[in-house]
Amino acid sequence: MIYFRPLPLLTAICALLLAFLIGLGVWQLERLQWKLALIDQVERNMRAAPLTLDEALAKGADAQYRRVTLRGRFDNAYELYIFGATDAGQVFHVVTPFTTDDHRTLLIDRGIVPENRRDPATRRAGLVEGETTVTGVWRNEDQPGTFTPPPDTAKRLWFVRSASGMARTANFHLAAPVIIEADATPNSGGWPKGGQTVIAFRNEHLQYALTWFLMAAGLLGVYLAYHVSRDRLGLKRQD
Repeated sequence: MIYFRPLPLLTAICALLLAFLIGLGVWQLERLQWKLALIDQVERNMRAAPLTLDEALAKGADAQYRRVTLRGRFDNAYELYIFGATDAGQVFHVVTPFTTDDHRTLLIDRGIVPENRRDPATRRAGLVEGETTVTGVWRNEDQPGTFTPPPDTAKRLWFVRSASGMARTANFHLAAPVIIEADATPNSGGWPKGGQTVIAFRNEHLQYALTWFLMAAGLLGVYLAYHVSRDRLGLKRQD
C-alpha cells in the first residue's frame, strides 16, 4: 500500500512551478505550429506568379516574400548600399531607386558586389540605362537592433534594410517602405549579382518545448525523491 504525506508549503510551490514549466512547453508547441505555418506560407508565396505593383500595394504587409514585376527606370546616380556578409567575406547590397512608368518610386536591391566593386565606375556595364523590367521579391523593411551601427550617410551605407531611412537621406518619396530584392537574372558585366533572397527561419521551438517538459519532469522527480527521503512517500507493508 502506498502512503503519501505531502509537505503543504513545498507542495504548493512545486505545483506552481510545475504548472509554469508545463505552460511554457505548451506555448512552445503552439509557437512551433505558427512557425511551420509561416514557413509554408513563405514557400507558397515564392512559388506564386509575380504580382503587379498595385496588387502588392493592396496586400500591404502580406505581400512579404511575394514576387513582383515592375517596369520603369533605375536612377543610378542615387545608389545606396547595405553591408552584408557571405561565406566569401564582406559584400555590399546595391540598392537603387527605381521609378515606374506611372512615376512611383521603389527601392530595388539589385544584388551584391565585393568591396572592390562598390564604386559604380568599376562596373559600368551593369548600370542599366533606359526602360527595363525587373522581377524581385517584396521585402518589408527591418528595424535596427540594439547593436546595429548607425548608417554612414556620407558613404550611403546602411547596416539594416531601412527603406524609410534611405528615402529620407536621398530625399525621395517611396510608394511603399519596402526593398524589392531582384531575382538572379544576370546583369551585364556580372555585377551586381542578384538572386540574394535568403529564406531562413530559426525553428527551435520543439527543442525548447522538450526542454521545458524535461525540467517539469525533473522537478516532479526531485519533489517525489525528497518526500521519499523524509519517509513521507513509500510503500507500507500490510500484515
